[in-house]
Amino acid sequence: MSDPTSPHGLHGEYYGLGPLDEFPIHQLPRPVAWAGSSDRNFYDRCYLNAHDRTGDLFLITGLGFYPNLGTKDAFVLLSREVEGRREQTAVHLSDAADPRGADRMAQQVGNYRIEVTEPMRRLRIVMEETEGVALDLRWEGSFEVVQELPHVMRQGSGTTLDAQRFAQVGTWEGTLHVDGTDIAVTPDRWVGSRDRSWGIRPVGEAAPAGKPADPAFEGMWWLYVPMRFDEFCVVLIIQETPDGFRTLNDCTRVWKDGRVEQLGWPRVEVRYTSDTRVPTGATITCTTPQGTELVLEVESLLPVPIHVGGGYGGDSDWTHGMWKGPAFTERLTYDLADPAVAGRVMFGVIDHVGRATVHGPGAGVPDGAEGWGLFEHGSLGRHDPSGFADWFTLAP
Repeated sequence: MSDPTSPHGLHGEYYGLGPLDEFPIHQLPRPVAWAGSSDRNFYDRCYLNAHDRTGDLFLITGLGFYPNLGTKDAFVLLSREVEGRREQTAVHLSDAADPRGADRMAQQVGNYRIEVTEPMRRLRIVMEETEGVALDLRWEGSFEVVQELPHVMRQGSGTTLDAQRFAQVGTWEGTLHVDGTDIAVTPDRWVGSRDRSWGIRPVGEAAPAGKPADPAFEGMWWLYVPMRFDEFCVVLIIQETPDGFRTLNDCTRVWKDGRVEQLGWPRVEVRYTSDTRVPTGATITCTTPQGTELVLEVESLLPVPIHVGGGYGGDSDWTHGMWKGPAFTERLTYDLADPAVAGRVMFGVIDHVGRATVHGPGAGVPDGAEGWGLFEHGSLGRHDPSGFADWFTLAP
């Protein structure tokens, strides 16, 4: 029996081999459980959403591993109307991650788990009843996954984000249980999108600030639109700096027969509710490889700020990767009419139940064909093309 205090013992310096190391998947000369970067912000996380095309409710969920923080967590965020008011219900789960990576294959945090039924095509998401909420949902991808361009953000001499992602649109089937009510989820009505990303991204407790950023962070403009039509899907992702310089431009169309097209440099006009930064929709004009126009008219049926209980973008109540103690769970409920909650909305990214129609000679389908998916947008701080001069400027 090995000495657990020795360098090669169970708890020694080189501890790290686990079940994943039985498979020929290594990318570095080290155990798979050890992240390829020692950056504390290394992460590997998935995001999924589901809705029934009505705008009555929107379910957003995900699970993440943070190897260099020794943590893993999951969340469920549900937006719905309760007694005449719009509420967001969040369930948070967190725990220690297995240092050998054994739980990477069995992706589970407390009562929440993700089963990969068929890689890149079928998943099952289960949460046994926790704080009155339970899920048993099966995902089926409608098209092949889209590998997005690498996403990099730098602030001065430092790297704040360096990630790879893939995305997919699809349908859902199963049951959603909330406070004694079962909601049937059927694939003829329920659609959504998912993505998985990994790399470097701010997670866990805030690191010491060090020297103030130079130049200072003035904001960012973000648009992410994965849409499912009957014959094809479109996955668009754009990011711009405050002066409108586009640092990320990726727009891909995937047909049912497997054809993949890049749709050029989309021109975007976002429409906002007056005196807010909450969008009502957007006109997105793309260009096919043949040089013809494809126009997406996108509208929001339901906005859900994912930095209110979802853990994204400076959420004051839930931060991905933060150590909350073993077997942690909680449920939080937000009334979006509460001024303290409403005041947070403009300072983060909003996910919308999205409906789109497609137009133009490049559509390749009848004019006005309808699609459904995610309309995710955030205009944070200054953005000159939108007329936002600073963090507090609102739409006219």
